[in-house]
Amino acid sequence: MSLTTLQADLLAQSGAGEILLLARIVFGGTLAFMGLNHFMDLETMTGYAEFKGLPAPRFSVVASGVMLVLGGLGIVAGVYPVVAAGALAVFLLVSAVTMHDFWAQDDPEEQQNEMTAFLKNMYGTGAALAFLVLGGVEWSYAVNLGLF
Repeated sequence: MSLTTLQADLLAQSGAGEILLLARIVFGGTLAFMGLNHFMDLETMTGYAEFKGLPAPRFSVVASGVMLVLGGLGIVAGVYPVVAAGALAVFLLVSAVTMHDFWAQDDPEEQQNEMTAFLKNMYGTGAALAFLVLGGVEWSYAVNLGLF
């Protein structure tokens, strides 16, 4: 049995389309909102990116904001879900390691804050990878525009 057949069979189960829609709204909507925050608080986010040593911090904040908004909306709407989920997985993994390096913090409170942010990015990466696996089949209540 192929992976596509397994995916389609899973999504054909009663209520699966509605549960997947709810998951898409919660996951994608949250990430899209986080992306909007990159623009609403651009100066603060740029300062934090600069503090963390990112090259071109303002560009990094804007680019990551665009990725979060488009990726999140792509998951919600079912528009290029493989691209959206893949981009979000890469972004969340890279930002976990580069921006939330709790292991490099000396202050216990700052270490805890960074560990919490790191772990949020890691479970977000896992969720994005799950959507990546499901991105190759049609989703209920979706535009279903994609590469596959």
